[in-house]
Amino acid sequence: MADETCCPQFDPVPWDGKSFEWKDKKFIKGKVFTLFFVPMNFGSAMRKLMGQIDGAGATALDWMTLSDHTSRWNMDVYVAVDREVPGAENTTLTGKFFSKVYEGPFRDTKNWCQDFTAAVAEKKMAVDKWYMWYTTCPKCAKKYGKNYVVIVGEVK
Repeated sequence: MADETCCPQFDPVPWDGKSFEWKDKKFIKGKVFTLFFVPMNFGSAMRKLMGQIDGAGATALDWMTLSDHTSRWNMDVYVAVDREVPGAENTTLTGKFFSKVYEGPFRDTKNWCQDFTAAVAEKKMAVDKWYMWYTTCPKCAKKYGKNYVVIVGEVK
Protein backbone atom coordinates (compact mmCIF):
# COMPACT_ATOMS: atom_id res chain seq x y z
CA MET A 1 0.00 0.00 0.00
CA ALA A 2 1.34 3.40 -1.00
CA ASP A 3 2.19 5.97 1.65
CA GLU A 4 -0.52 8.53 1.01
CA THR A 5 -0.98 12.11 2.14
CA CYS A 6 -4.19 14.09 2.04
CA CYS A 7 -2.70 17.57 2.52
CA PRO A 8 -0.33 19.31 0.12
CA GLN A 9 3.06 20.30 1.48
CA PHE A 10 2.84 23.84 2.86
CA ASP A 11 5.20 26.62 1.75
CA PRO A 12 5.59 29.03 4.70
CA VAL A 13 7.42 31.79 2.79
CA PRO A 14 4.39 33.61 1.29
CA TRP A 15 2.70 33.81 4.70
CA ASP A 16 5.51 34.52 7.17
CA GLY A 17 5.49 38.09 8.50
CA LYS A 18 3.19 39.35 5.74
CA SER A 19 0.67 42.19 5.76
CA PHE A 20 -2.16 42.04 3.22
CA GLU A 21 -5.70 43.20 2.52
CA TRP A 22 -8.72 41.14 1.61
CA LYS A 23 -11.84 42.60 0.06
CA ASP A 24 -14.81 40.24 0.10
CA LYS A 25 -12.59 37.14 0.17
CA LYS A 26 -14.96 34.19 -0.13
CA PHE A 27 -15.19 31.43 2.48
CA ILE A 28 -17.68 28.80 3.54
CA LYS A 29 -18.19 28.38 7.25
CA GLY A 30 -18.59 25.27 9.37
CA LYS A 31 -18.55 24.38 13.06
CA VAL A 32 -16.35 21.99 15.02
CA PHE A 33 -17.13 20.75 18.52
CA THR A 34 -14.17 21.26 20.86
CA LEU A 35 -13.45 20.00 24.34
CA PHE A 36 -11.41 22.66 26.14
CA PHE A 37 -10.28 24.00 22.72
CA VAL A 38 -9.26 20.53 21.42
CA PRO A 39 -11.19 19.71 18.20
CA MET A 40 -13.25 16.53 18.47
CA ASN A 41 -14.85 16.26 15.02
CA PHE A 42 -12.54 18.30 12.81
CA GLY A 43 -12.15 15.52 10.22
CA SER A 44 -15.87 14.94 9.73
CA ALA A 45 -16.57 18.68 9.63
CA MET A 46 -13.89 19.12 6.95
CA ARG A 47 -15.21 16.17 4.92
CA LYS A 48 -18.65 17.78 4.94
CA LEU A 49 -17.31 21.18 3.85
CA MET A 50 -15.07 19.67 1.15
CA GLY A 51 -18.04 17.62 -0.09
CA GLN A 52 -20.07 20.81 -0.45
CA ILE A 53 -17.20 22.48 -2.32
CA ASP A 54 -16.69 19.49 -4.65
CA GLY A 55 -20.44 19.12 -5.21
CA ALA A 56 -20.65 22.74 -6.36
CA GLY A 57 -17.68 22.38 -8.71
CA ALA A 58 -15.86 25.00 -6.64
CA THR A 59 -12.23 25.01 -5.52
CA ALA A 60 -10.76 25.32 -2.03
CA LEU A 61 -8.09 28.01 -2.45
CA ASP A 62 -4.59 27.34 -1.06
CA TRP A 63 -6.12 24.61 1.15
CA MET A 64 -6.73 27.50 3.53
CA THR A 65 -8.94 26.72 6.50
CA LEU A 66 -9.00 29.43 9.15
CA SER A 67 -10.08 28.37 12.62
CA ASP A 68 -11.76 30.74 15.04
CA HIS A 69 -11.84 29.32 18.56
CA THR A 70 -15.05 30.97 19.81
CA SER A 71 -15.18 29.11 23.14
CA ARG A 72 -13.84 26.03 24.90
CA TRP A 73 -16.66 24.11 23.18
CA ASN A 74 -16.76 25.50 19.62
CA MET A 75 -14.48 26.37 16.76
CA ASP A 76 -15.77 28.01 13.59
CA VAL A 77 -13.84 27.02 10.47
CA TYR A 78 -13.65 29.06 7.28
CA VAL A 79 -12.55 27.37 4.04
CA ALA A 80 -11.37 29.77 1.33
CA VAL A 81 -13.25 29.16 -1.92
CA ASP A 82 -13.23 30.55 -5.45
CA ARG A 83 -17.02 31.11 -5.62
CA GLU A 84 -20.21 30.87 -3.59
CA VAL A 85 -21.20 27.31 -2.68
CA PRO A 86 -24.95 26.56 -2.81
CA GLY A 87 -26.24 24.97 0.39
CA ALA A 88 -23.21 26.11 2.42
CA GLU A 89 -22.93 29.03 4.82
CA ASN A 90 -21.17 31.49 2.52
CA THR A 91 -19.35 34.44 4.05
CA THR A 92 -16.60 36.91 3.19
CA LEU A 93 -13.71 38.54 5.01
CA THR A 94 -12.68 42.11 4.33
CA GLY A 95 -9.96 44.08 6.05
CA LYS A 96 -6.26 44.41 6.79
CA PHE A 97 -4.48 41.28 7.98
CA PHE A 98 -1.08 40.18 9.21
CA SER A 99 0.17 36.60 9.19
CA LYS A 100 3.08 34.81 10.79
CA VAL A 101 4.11 31.16 10.46
CA TYR A 102 5.06 28.93 13.38
CA GLU A 103 6.32 25.36 13.44
CA GLY A 104 6.21 22.83 16.22
CA PRO A 105 3.86 21.01 18.57
CA PHE A 106 0.45 22.50 19.36
CA ARG A 107 1.44 22.83 23.02
CA ASP A 108 3.54 25.83 21.88
CA THR A 109 0.41 27.76 20.83
CA LYS A 110 0.53 30.05 23.87
CA ASN A 111 4.14 31.03 23.02
CA TRP A 112 3.20 31.58 19.37
CA CYS A 113 0.34 33.85 20.39
CA GLN A 114 2.62 35.90 22.64
CA ASP A 115 5.18 36.22 19.83
CA PHE A 116 2.45 37.18 17.34
CA THR A 117 1.14 39.88 19.67
CA ALA A 118 4.66 41.31 19.98
CA ALA A 119 5.22 41.18 16.19
CA VAL A 120 1.97 43.03 15.54
CA ALA A 121 2.80 45.65 18.20
CA GLU A 122 6.23 46.22 16.58
CA LYS A 123 4.37 47.19 13.43
CA LYS A 124 2.24 49.67 15.42
CA MET A 125 -0.91 47.63 14.90
CA ALA A 126 -3.34 45.78 17.15
CA VAL A 127 -5.11 42.47 16.55
CA ASP A 128 -8.86 42.83 16.22
CA LYS A 129 -9.63 39.16 15.40
CA TRP A 130 -7.49 36.01 15.51
CA TYR A 131 -7.55 33.00 13.20
CA MET A 132 -5.38 29.88 13.29
CA TRP A 133 -4.56 28.10 10.04
CA TYR A 134 -3.56 24.50 10.74
CA THR A 135 -1.89 23.83 7.38
CA THR A 136 -1.81 20.02 7.49
CA CYS A 137 -3.50 17.22 9.34
CA PRO A 138 -1.41 15.44 12.01
CA LYS A 139 -0.71 12.48 9.69
CA CYS A 140 0.64 14.69 6.90
CA ALA A 141 2.59 16.87 9.34
CA LYS A 142 4.31 13.73 10.59
CA LYS A 143 5.09 12.59 7.04
CA TYR A 144 6.50 16.00 6.03
CA GLY A 145 8.33 16.41 9.34
CA LYS A 146 6.87 19.89 9.88
CA ASN A 147 3.75 21.05 11.71
CA TYR A 148 3.22 24.54 10.33
CA VAL A 149 0.57 26.76 11.89
CA VAL A 150 -0.15 30.24 10.55
CA ILE A 151 -1.66 32.86 12.80
CA VAL A 152 -3.73 35.27 10.72
CA GLY A 153 -4.81 38.39 12.54
CA GLU A 154 -7.23 41.01 11.36
CA VAL A 155 -5.41 44.18 12.39
CA LYS A 156 -6.10 47.86 12.83
